[in-house]
Amino acid sequence: MKVLGPVQLEVDGAPVRLTPLTVRLLVRLVAAGGEAVPVRQLRRDVWGLADEPRHLDQRNRNEVQKRVLELRRALAPGTTGAPGQDSAGTQVLRTEQQVTVQGPETAYRLVLRPEELDSARFTAIVNDALLAPPATAAHRLSEALSLVRGRPLAEVNGEGFAVPFVRRLTALQDAARRELVRVQTDLGRPELALPVAELITHEHPDDAEAARVLDALRAELRARHGAELLRHRVPLPGQRADVVLVRGDLFDQADCNLVIGFSDTFDTETAEDLVISRESLQSQLVDRLFAGKRRPLDDRLRAGLRAVKAVATETVRAKPLGRRVRYPVGTTVVVPVEGRRVFATAYSRLGNDLVARSNHADLRLSLESLWASVAVNGLFKPVAVPLIGSGLARVTDLDRGQLAALIVDSFIEACRRYPALTPELRIVILPQELARTDLTPVEQRFEDLVLGLRAAD
Repeated sequence: MKVLGPVQLEVDGAPVRLTPLTVRLLVRLVAAGGEAVPVRQLRRDVWGLADEPRHLDQRNRNEVQKRVLELRRALAPGTTGAPGQDSAGTQVLRTEQQVTVQGPETAYRLVLRPEELDSARFTAIVNDALLAPPATAAHRLSEALSLVRGRPLAEVNGEGFAVPFVRRLTALQDAARRELVRVQTDLGRPELALPVAELITHEHPDDAEAARVLDALRAELRARHGAELLRHRVPLPGQRADVVLVRGDLFDQADCNLVIGFSDTFDTETAEDLVISRESLQSQLVDRLFAGKRRPLDDRLRAGLRAVKAVATETVRAKPLGRRVRYPVGTTVVVPVEGRRVFATAYSRLGNDLVARSNHADLRLSLESLWASVAVNGLFKPVAVPLIGSGLARVTDLDRGQLAALIVDSFIEACRRYPALTPELRIVILPQELARTDLTPVEQRFEDLVLGLRAAD
């Protein structure tokens, strides 16, 4: 029987329809909490009839008996529900005799096992959970609160006989919610505590402590995001990779492999900013991971390029500065650095005028090569990628938001080919560049992917 919301009687899992007066009779007996209710009290509470002398109220007593019979038949389909009949109906709804100052009086008692009444199950589960350790308590409290479908005994809301019953269950529900917020917070799950805390403050707008708890949860979640701008799980079956956009410095991502864009000559010379700018990521790579020494980086790049066939070699006259051997766009060199990898990927062509140029097709080709290399050499570490193509070697046919979306698109395609590619792709955007970067195209990519998968299902 369900009373935590609109009353619903079920027999063998199927709902049973009752006439409105019989529903009120059932609710009144439930509100008695297992105590017997005299017929006179039932007439007052269910029918709103005043007490009359016994010789005048036989018709009223008959009306009570008629509703009792209907309820017993509902409790035990296929029987008459008569008082003398040994049936489930008479066992659940019992007839008793009480001695009063006016003489003996018939009374009715509803006898239900705890598992047969949702309010009893709710009470038992909550009381057990309030004494349990946090993980068990969180599970049990969530189970208990899932039983609640609205205000208890909704059909008689505000009537005197229902007030104690409703008040007790409402107080227990409130205690369960507050305890659930506490234990979810203790378990480090503020995101699960938040909706419950919001519900408490909605129902208790003047509760200062509830408001304080809600503010603290929101602050904790904001702090947890930290520099995160966006996070989505790759929406592919069997995938557990996340795509994260963060505000920050690429070289501060100490737990990640790094991706650094290069030109097709893999230059690292920064003297007087003629070949490579000292503000470039290639220059920062030398300073931040190789203590300002180019030689170790150059040695590792040359070692990786030995297996790659060059596509051209410029003359000194044509290209007096910088390296003259050109490699295919898309070439990716794996540079080991202190237990992780730097993936040096060529996505632009450095002209003999020392201006790097790239386009959409070049960048996509380099990303495809990058992910193939990460799949083999990435050690299943997170991969941090700058907004490739937004610096000096600009991809002129894409804006910054489109560049981010292209990186995401290529990564998701790679996840289809390489199921264990990396647990996280982290796209790092400099704080000063954020205002000029529209992230809407990235959000739209994920919405389109999710809609596409739903349509396929």
